[in-house]
Amino acid sequence: MAGLLQLDGYRMVPEPDGAELVVINTCGFIGDARRESHDTIREMLRLKKRGRLKRVIVTGCLAERDREQLLEKYPEIDQLIGVFARDEIVLAAQRLDRGDRDQRAVFRPAPSRPLADTGRRRITLRHLAFLKIAEGCNRLCSFCSIPQMRGPYASKPIEQVVAEAEELAADGVRELVLVAQDTTFYGQDVGARPQLAELLRRLEEVDGLAWIRLMYLYPMHVTDELIDAIAAGKKVLPYLDLPLQHVNDEVLRRMRRRVTRAETEQLLDRLRARIDGLVLRTTLLTGFPGETEAQFEELLEFVRRRRFERLGAFAFSSEPGTAAAELDGHLAEEVKHSRRERLMAAQQEIAFDWNASQVGKRLDVLIDRCISVEENAYVGRSYADAPEVDGEVYVTGENLVSGQIVSCEVVAAQGYDLIAVPV
Repeated sequence: MAGLLQLDGYRMVPEPDGAELVVINTCGFIGDARRESHDTIREMLRLKKRGRLKRVIVTGCLAERDREQLLEKYPEIDQLIGVFARDEIVLAAQRLDRGDRDQRAVFRPAPSRPLADTGRRRITLRHLAFLKIAEGCNRLCSFCSIPQMRGPYASKPIEQVVAEAEELAADGVRELVLVAQDTTFYGQDVGARPQLAELLRRLEEVDGLAWIRLMYLYPMHVTDELIDAIAAGKKVLPYLDLPLQHVNDEVLRRMRRRVTRAETEQLLDRLRARIDGLVLRTTLLTGFPGETEAQFEELLEFVRRRRFERLGAFAFSSEPGTAAAELDGHLAEEVKHSRRERLMAAQQEIAFDWNASQVGKRLDVLIDRCISVEENAYVGRSYADAPEVDGEVYVTGENLVSGQIVSCEVVAAQGYDLIAVPV
């Protein structure tokens, strides 16, 4: 959307105050995200009422799901654009330029193939890009509302993904983060087998790329071919984001995860045995309806024993229209959040221990930005750190630049972060 608006002559500005147009890309996945989206809408509409900005367009998942309710709640919204109508952003802006408010909402059905993501005006660091390889999800986990908003799974053709990666690399991207609602299902909607391993082999050939990072790998479809492609890859990082949600079989059944604890344990063993230096990130859910204290303790024991290098947790959020919202056994908010805090406290000790074990080792660090010119201080990330969700590496060195990969020695650990110097 930013790229299309730029092609039409719009210039991005750093602050909404004083802007001609604000586009709010909302999230509707969990309660906290919905609240943040609503807070942002209200904040922008207050600026509009005070005459500090002219027009407000709301798009994204919350717009797709709530539609008329949003327009009723916020009649000052100028345009509402659904997820699959995002390419209408310029027409929407032009309607507002003409003062035309007759068509205030635009929605389109999910396309059979994902929309192309070429011509982007990225707002990430120049050397970093997220690349979506598929849209939608077929999983139907009982707690998740994504299929309602994003439709069924649809893979981008490999040639399209490679072309988008080449465009990003030509624009200076060094680290490419592959995302989808379910990356391991990639290709199965159009063929008989997963195609993620084949895609990785093709992306390895893209000039300019140095790191390829995999996020959101559903455990069911991690094949031997995929493990081999990751282990053998020169650019694919030994970092896997594998959201597990839980480990107790009864909770997994009620979640409709279609995987057992035994299968999960076997997968983790295979990954650790075959991928050198593997860093695993997972996401877990506490306080799912019916979760007993014993089942939570089983999850806690699993985390302490498996020692994931990276881990995030959410307290269960009851999502309208999902199967989990209708289950019995909903827990009190304080129970759900207390369990999350206990889980994260256990994980903090594991994460700090792992960081301490890195002191004295050499790591390649991708420099993200300078934080002090006078002190030659920079901040970056190692292969073990996904952008925005993991820790960082603070580096002191001369003549470093953003996007440069520097071999460093780790000299100290500080909480979730590391401190290093160039070798």
